[in-house]
Amino acid sequence: MMSAVMEQRQAAMDRASGGDAQSFSLLIEPLLDPAYRLAAVMLSDRSAAEDAVQEASIKAWRKLGQLRGDAGSLRAWFLSIVANECRMARRQRWWSVLRMADVDPTADSADRFSGQSPDMKAALLRLSPDDRLPLVLHFYLDLSIDEVARTLRVSPAAAKSRVYRAAHRLRPELSVEEVI
Repeated sequence: MMSAVMEQRQAAMDRASGGDAQSFSLLIEPLLDPAYRLAAVMLSDRSAAEDAVQEASIKAWRKLGQLRGDAGSLRAWFLSIVANECRMARRQRWWSVLRMADVDPTADSADRFSGQSPDMKAALLRLSPDDRLPLVLHFYLDLSIDEVARTLRVSPAAAKSRVYRAAHRLRPELSVEEVI
């Protein structure tokens, strides 16, 4: 049995699929902050992250009819579009950016890396984008393994394996400091 909230989301999804921009805006609005945080970590450039999310939003609007499933699968679907935009942006760049993006934490979404050392940020940036993506999705955006799998378009077992392997590759990059 579907709850009233899920029924409203599904009705908004149906209206958005029919071309109602207002309904699409209501559905996509709560996803923009996690999408931006994902893009900022993947691209390490605030401006490029904003562009990637904007392009992903446009693509999502145009291809909303291709979404398989209900309104509940919108988050993973949209984040996979953002991840693909980030991959395309990285391919098109001919220079290397070695700084971390300035991500402003908001009241309702705290920046998980704000308390982390610069070593953690640097270690994440040294990972390949393919290794960084599952870690950011799972630990930074708090997606479940199933949502990570849908976002990466792999099985849950493959998603779990990618998170584990990426975390394993991250460990040697981090130094343990002893406080005496």
